[in-house]
Parts: sequence; structure tokens; C-alpha cells
Amino acid sequence: NSEGIKSMYGFNRFWVEEAQTISFDSLKALTPTLREANSEVWMTANPRHSADAFSNRFIKPFEKQLRRDKYYEDDMHLIIWLNHTDNPFFPEVLEQERLHDKKSMTSGLYEHIWEGAYHDSVTDSIIPVEWFDAAIDAHVTLGFNADGAIIASHDPSDEGGDTKGLVIRRGSVVLDVQEKTTGDSNAGMDWALEESRKAGADWFVWDADGLGIALKRQVEQTLESTRTRWWMFRGSEMADDPDMPYASGKDQLKTNRDTFLNKRAQYWWKLRERFENTHRAINQKTYINPDEMISLSSSIECLNQLRSEVCRIPLKRNNNGKIQIMSKLEMSKKPYELPSPNMGDSLMMSMFSPKVQLSNVVKINFAGWGNG
Repeated sequence: NSEGIKSMYGFNRFWVEEAQTISFDSLKALTPTLREANSEVWMTANPRHSADAFSNRFIKPFEKQLRRDKYYEDDMHLIIWLNHTDNPFFPEVLEQERLHDKKSMTSGLYEHIWEGAYHDSVTDSIIPVEWFDAAIDAHVTLGFNADGAIIASHDPSDEGGDTKGLVIRRGSVVLDVQEKTTGDSNAGMDWALEESRKAGADWFVWDADGLGIALKRQVEQTLESTRTRWWMFRGSEMADDPDMPYASGKDQLKTNRDTFLNKRAQYWWKLRERFENTHRAINQKTYINPDEMISLSSSIECLNQLRSEVCRIPLKRNNNGKIQIMSKLEMSKKPYELPSPNMGDSLMMSMFSPKVQLSNVVKINFAGWGNG
């Protein structure tokens, strides 16, 4: 009871066991309640996912140091990362259980239970953690290059706690993923356009549903004197090429219109297929055209957060049998209570495939040139 915590007083030690279950409200009520000199909060936890209240407050801000050094310390915190490998009394019976789980569980669940990793998956998630992990540096593992158009995609947001996402993709390789946590939608768009310019983007794509529609003039004015072209993504619209057969479906007579509720579902499914192809190519040693795969550069600083967003996108039941993705509003409610996947949606929008336009062809009249 977060309200009950506020009335507590006179203590200088507070221990929270299973702290990964603590809510944001309880956490914010607890920390100011410690008023005694030199008082301390002790927490023991196995993180649930990278967006839960505990992880957001005590792990994510210090994650680089924690992964490198296994501890982090400053004037306010002492955070220690412990695992079964650090336990000198780890019993043989648990070692047998661990080895069994390693063979029988998915890698994502095993790493969560035994290695302290985030459990960044939900029921009916369209992209499993194993597929995501297989795509990290897949271009290095499989030996293909970042060739093709450079696509920059941006998920805007206004002030109020929601972040702004940006993805830079060249061909099948995602080179950079970023988020911006401050500023209004105009400041966020300026940031995204500048990052796109530095990346040499051929195309700039942004979410034009909702507040994004008002950013069109800003994009036009910024890009009008550049070679970068732009496209407004509207996920609520009908799927691209609605009357074309769905290429990956078993029934070739089923069109994109029959398969996908809207463009957002279609593009998330495009992303899913790329991850699945990459997982098959790496784990089953199957040749797949690199143009149909995806690789995530290991240099992306926010890979863990991106995994949390991408691997927690749930399908929604559709009465007409179409593929439908749960909306951001629905994801934010119980039982999911997921934050807005702005970087994940940016990655989804980067699946935009520009149509190649042929250059003007010069016609030459050979009449009168003779047989030569």
C-alpha cells in the first residue's frame, strides 16, 4: 500500500525483497519517507524487464558500468550485480537444475532466471527474444554488407514523459537507434532531421498519425534544398498495395487487404519476417537472401532497451482474421502496462521500401546513320 508507506517514520533501514515487483507509485512514496540521518534502503531483486520501475530507477542509468564492473557506486547508490557464478556455496542440486533449464528453456527465459537478464517478452509477442538476439551483428556473422538506401525513421512525441525515437538503416543493417527524452515535438523533429543529415539519409520517414501531421511543413522546409526525400507514415491507413497477393502467405489468393488490418500491422509483420529469416539463416544454416534479413549493429548503445520494446509488441485478436497489432493505448493498460515503444515503432517504420525511379532515358534516332 503506497499510501501506507507515507505514514511510516522513525526507521533508518528499509529492506525490500523481490523489489522488481514494486510499482512506480510505491517507489516514489518510499524514498522520501526515509528522513533519519544516514538511513538506507536495501533492495534485492531479479529484474523483470528493462522498463519496470525498479530497473528504470536502479539499473538502466548505470547499466554500462554494472555489466562491465559488476557494481556501481556513487554518493547515493551502491548497486551490486550478483549471479550464481558469484556464489561459492552454489549447491550441486541447483547446478543440475540450471543445466536442465539451459537445455529445455528458450534462451530468453533461461538468461532471465539464471543470468539475471531482463525478461523482455510477453504473451503473443510477434518477435521472440531469440530472433532479436540472433540479429545482433548478423551481417558480420553471415558476411554481408550494409548496402542500399539509407532510411531514417522517426517516431515523434510531445512533452509529457513520452520519448522520441530515431532509427538509421542502410540496406539490411540497422546502424543506429537513438531516443530523445526532452523537448517538444518540434525540437524532437529538428533533432531527428539533423541526425538524418549526418547519416546521409536518402529517405526520411516519420509517423504522421496524430501530432505528426503538424510537422509536415517543418520537414518540407528543412529538406527542400537537400537530396533527402521524405514520406509520411500513417499506420492507421490501409496496407500498402492492398490488392497484391500477400507474398509470404500460404494462400496466394489472399491479398494484403485481407491479411493486415492496417499499415502498422503490415510493417510490424515485415519486421517480424526479417527477424525470422535472420534467425533461420544463423541457427539452421539456411541460405536466405540478405535483402530479406535484418542485422542490428552491436555498436547501438540502447540495444537492451530496443529489445525490450521490440520483443513486447503483442498481437491482438481480430474478429475478421486479420493480423492486428495492439495499439499503444491498449499496451499501456493492464495487464501489459507497457511504455510507448517509440524506438521499436521507429524500427518498424524503417521497413519502408522506396520505389526505384528510373532516370530519364535519352532517345537517339539512328535514322541516316547507315549500317555502321
